[in-house]
This record gives sequence, structure tokens and C-alpha cells, in this order.
Amino acid sequence: MMVKLQTDNYVEQAEKVMQDLQAAGKGQIKLTTSKIRSILAMVSELYNDAQRLRAETLSEDLVGRVQYLKMRIAYEAGREGYVREFVKKAAILEEIDRIGRKKEQLLLFCHYMEALVAYHKFLGGRDY
Repeated sequence: MMVKLQTDNYVEQAEKVMQDLQAAGKGQIKLTTSKIRSILAMVSELYNDAQRLRAETLSEDLVGRVQYLKMRIAYEAGREGYVREFVKKAAILEEIDRIGRKKEQLLLFCHYMEALVAYHKFLGGRDY
């Protein structure tokens, strides 16, 4: 079970997730960089728009886009077992649910996704 993400632990959690995936893959992370980066691309757009938001509550548009992101991730997880394993170990769908309407939670989630990509690369995740 994953610890609740906070600003002081999200990097550590991302590292642990990727180490667990590496161990499960017998030293190799089977999730490809292209898969994880396609998810990050959607997250980055949300991050940029949330940064510009003056309010601490997300707009209806951003809330809808967060829900769309959740659906796309669920779809990708359903298509490929490695993505499903990643989504489950990283508790991505649960973390999206925690965002609700809170800008701060969305920004934290975006940073967490960036950390996951960073540790994927650091631990030798596949590029193809």
C-alpha cells in the first residue's frame, strides 16, 4: 500500500514504485518510455493550465480534463499489462481521484508523474 502523496514524499514514492517494477521485471522495467511519456504529455498540459489559474479551486474545464486523463490512463492500462502494472503500483487512478477540485493536489500529482518518468529513465526503463 502506498503512502498518501505529499510535497515531502512524492519523489521517494516514485523511486519506490519504479524500483518495485524493476524488481518484478527481474532487473528490467518492461514499461516503455514512450508509454509513460505519452501519459506525461497529457499531465504536462494540465500542469501548465493549472499554474496559470489564480484560484485554488479548479475550473470546470480542468476538472473535466482531469477526468478525461483518468479515462485515458484506464484505457491504456486495459490495453497493456505492463501499463496496468505501472498504474496499479503507482496508484495513479487513486491519486487522480484525490485531486477533486484542488489545484494544489493537481500540481502535486503532476510533480509525482514527472518523478515517475525521471526514475523510469534513471533505473534504465526501455526506450522502445
